Amino acid sequence: MTVMLAVVRRIGFYVAIGFATAFFAIPLLWLLSAPFDDPPTYAVRLPRHFSVENFAEIARNRYAVPALVNSLLLAIGTMAVVVAAAALAAYALSRVRVPGRDALLYVLLLLSSVVTGTAAMVPIFLLMFQLNLIDSRFGVVLVLSGGLLPAAIFLLKDFIDTIPRSYEESARVFGASPLQILRHIVVPVARPGLATIAVWTIVQVWGSFLTPFILLRDQGKQPAAVLVRTFYTEGGSPNLGLLAAFSLLYSIPVVVMYLLAWSRYGFRFHGGIKS
Repeated sequence: MTVMLAVVRRIGFYVAIGFATAFFAIPLLWLLSAPFDDPPTYAVRLPRHFSVENFAEIARNRYAVPALVNSLLLAIGTMAVVVAAAALAAYALSRVRVPGRDALLYVLLLLSSVVTGTAAMVPIFLLMFQLNLIDSRFGVVLVLSGGLLPAAIFLLKDFIDTIPRSYEESARVFGASPLQILRHIVVPVARPGLATIAVWTIVQVWGSFLTPFILLRDQGKQPAAVLVRTFYTEGGSPNLGLLAAFSLLYSIPVVVMYLLAWSRYGFRFHGGIKS
């Protein structure tokens, strides 16, 4: 009876996994098939009339390719700021005993959901206006970095905590400065964690809509996440062919980046060799 119950539970578990996989796979299958169908529908099916006209139309759109380039610039810029600042801050918080350090980390994590949230966009817009950073990609990078930094510091600090201090003490004996220790000891060991933070930051920025939409007035500077709205009619109906084609192109860079980083690091949070 016990064996039978275990078998039933195992079958139920795999059935549930199968339904969950299908639930997430169906939209992906539609995204792979709809751009090549003429005309596309909401159904997941093989293209009845194979066509690449949707991609040709995207290529003729004067804002489509620049929007993808803008997304890339914003993502790389924000990633560079977040990774560099988070590495410095996480290392300092991990190695220096600051009163109330843990409380500070949790406050920063809480604030990370507020800085770039909808409720904060009015003061952020006023601040960017006073700094003359409206319609500036640099201003968008600063705002997005400020919203992502607390969570990045929180994650990276726990990772750096696992790196043995004996490595740094050995380097310090030979006269290495704190920045040299960070560059030559901590960063190489913490590389998987830094890669994870980098990929996480790029994914967050790649899909960001509200901040670029409010701060960037020039359509030529807007990223792809904002340009997607132009593939809807005034009545709110989507142009399925163009929307699916552009969404497929829009998702490819992130998927490729994720696969490359996963093949290199595996996204495993582990520190240095334990002493």
